[in-house]
Amino acid sequence: MPSVATRVNTERTSKKSPNRHRGVFITFEGIEGSGKSTQCRGLAEYLKDSGFWVVETREPGGTPVAEHIRDIFLQTQTNPIDSLTPETEASLVFAARSQHVASLLLPALHQGAVVLCDRFSDSTLAYQGYGRGLNISNLQRFNRFVTQGLTPDMTFVFDLPVHQGLARRRHDLNQNRIDKEVLAFHSRVRKGFLQLAQEHPRRMTIINARRSEEAIAKQMRVLVEPILQRRFRGKQISRSQ
Repeated sequence: MPSVATRVNTERTSKKSPNRHRGVFITFEGIEGSGKSTQCRGLAEYLKDSGFWVVETREPGGTPVAEHIRDIFLQTQTNPIDSLTPETEASLVFAARSQHVASLLLPALHQGAVVLCDRFSDSTLAYQGYGRGLNISNLQRFNRFVTQGLTPDMTFVFDLPVHQGLARRRHDLNQNRIDKEVLAFHSRVRKGFLQLAQEHPRRMTIINARRSEEAIAKQMRVLVEPILQRRFRGKQISRSQ
């Protein structure tokens, strides 16, 4: 599980522009089984070894309160009458994100951390928007409210055919209710991610997730180097790995 940072000053930072920060905010997106979590962990270790202060986190979750919300969001519903509605899903995600942004993400970024987040706002648009059919404009509007306007500096979208991703997840003993959704749902989610990447080409980069972990990891390092060099001028990135 990604770590929850404990050395971040939790003083409210809402008075500062959320995208004028000293750090770098990189998000990892993609369908289930795309390998984004593995690559997030790998890049975190690489950057730590290079001397960067790295905060590795995830959504929903990342703080104690948000992790409790995550448990509710992902648990399999035993009573079909009380299954989560799409609106409830979105509300839970936004509640967790509001806490995550205020308590962890903004303080860390303003103090100069490299923040790597496994899922963020694009997942809400892909899953609850394209997947569940909720109004995209409404989701975007409410997302701006709970994030205080925070937008990633860089987003990687890990893409592969849905059946391959779900086949990988079938080997995981900790499958959640999203993993168990029908193929059509996951196909809509994938389409959503690709559409978002097409709409935001400067921020979002599609990663071919069908390749080996090693090949993808090398690509990650090449892609993040320019933004790290710009933000942290003079800091050398290790090339030993």
